[in-house]
Amino acid sequence: MAHMVVSHELMAQQEPANIAKAPAKKRGRTAQPKEPKPPKMPKAKPGPKAKPGPKAKPGPKAKKGKEGQEADGTQEKIDKTFKKVKKKRDRFKGMTEDEVMSRTLTDILDYNLDYVIIGINPGLVAAYIGRWFPGHGNHFWKCLFLSGFTDEQLNHMSDTSLPEKYKIGFTNMVARTTPGSKDLSTKELREGALILVEKLKKYKPLIAVFNGKCIYEMFCREMFGKKPKKLDFGLQPHKIPDCEVALYLMPSSSARCAQFPRAQDKVHFYIKLRELRDQLKGVARSDEIQELEYSFDLGLAKEDAKRMAIKEEAYDPGYEAAFGGAYGEGGPGPEEGQSNGH
Repeated sequence: MAHMVVSHELMAQQEPANIAKAPAKKRGRTAQPKEPKPPKMPKAKPGPKAKPGPKAKPGPKAKKGKEGQEADGTQEKIDKTFKKVKKKRDRFKGMTEDEVMSRTLTDILDYNLDYVIIGINPGLVAAYIGRWFPGHGNHFWKCLFLSGFTDEQLNHMSDTSLPEKYKIGFTNMVARTTPGSKDLSTKELREGALILVEKLKKYKPLIAVFNGKCIYEMFCREMFGKKPKKLDFGLQPHKIPDCEVALYLMPSSSARCAQFPRAQDKVHFYIKLRELRDQLKGVARSDEIQELEYSFDLGLAKEDAKRMAIKEEAYDPGYEAAFGGAYGEGGPGPEEGQSNGH
């Protein structure tokens, strides 16, 4: 028995040497193996920075309404446009165009005149007012003054005083009033040319002055059977049979005369008209108005007219005062397409 005990004690002492101890378990969850991190990609180099463009200017601030709220200016303008009712312009104080066209313009003629100014036919404004060369855009009265014909600046209200004071009269080739000369028939022009010749033979002015090429071309076509191949301003070579009246052509006094857009561009031909009168009468040349040298450049004239915006030619308050505001707001204005200045 003693041997058995000893034997068990020896086995108990040898057991730790032969059997390996298991590792102690840690508390908590079992650790999971970590996944390998993906390799880092190299960073792309940044490109050149774009230069910032110019900053847009801030638009106008919206106006605030009465209640302090900002109103949309664009929408407000559109609303006003639709709400606004366009008023019809009363050009002739209640008269219709047909009623105005029933009127005409009385000739201002007399014997022993130096000049008779000839137009095509009366325009609506001239017939309505009953005066020659009305309209704030017509250069006739200004050219008379600048060239020395008159000693003061006149307007259409002075037309009846010209025969006695300045030996100037007025007539038209056709008496019928129209919105434009294109409304005249060939028959009216043919008959008008014959009537004009009879007037010239009766009153025998020194010079018949045609106010514009269009008028003179029509007259030549009806009187001589064809238009002139070439037309120059000044004294004309044509002669009316059995009539000693000289024929003179000058630029249209209308502001729409494209060849001479300003009044000062036409003054030269008015000066030459006075010189022709003196020459035909055998009178010494006047020293009051002398033209030393004349030159004209249409391009420069147009540029100057546009640059300077000659307001005195676009509106002359003298006309408004003369006719009681006829050319103010609501009054008659210059005729569209009327080249004779009436």
